[in-house]
Amino acid sequence: MLVSTLDQLAARAAAGDGAALDALLHAVRPDVLRRCLRVLPHQADAEDACQEALIAVAKGIHTFAGRSRFTTWLYPVVANSAFATYRRMRRTAGDLGLDQAPEPTDPARVSVLAGTRIDVIEAFERLRIEQGHVVEAVVLRDLMGLEYSEIAERLEVPVGTVKSRINHGRTAMRRYLTA
Repeated sequence: MLVSTLDQLAARAAAGDGAALDALLHAVRPDVLRRCLRVLPHQADAEDACQEALIAVAKGIHTFAGRSRFTTWLYPVVANSAFATYRRMRRTAGDLGLDQAPEPTDPARVSVLAGTRIDVIEAFERLRIEQGHVVEAVVLRDLMGLEYSEIAERLEVPVGTVKSRINHGRTAMRRYLTA
């Protein structure tokens, strides 16, 4: 679906058009799920995060003012849902007395990529705690694929500041992942 079509649907949904909201949610669901899968290593967890993101969009669409592309507004919602799902999984694992989130029961299905993704998520969580001001820029660029200009627009800072934050965040991520 064309970006302009999404923007038009979002504007209509923000104005209270329920049919436009339904069409918008249906149109963005595959992309939202794909972006959740970039963060979460297991399909079921990504589907939970996707559903939460779509609910958040439905509840918050009235705040979309149309000053930017809809996807610029959407992707931070997606990232927040994916990371919230991951934090909830960690808390649940902690409540069960496990050191980390439970692994799937079939080791043949666990890929190196999934294990690496867990390490990356942990590094993002550490970055969020230690350098909260840079994490959103890194997530929006490296996980959600936004352009520097879109991130600058979303964060309401100059593009140079976005680039600086991403550079600092990536440097910290490298340290976290090699430590």
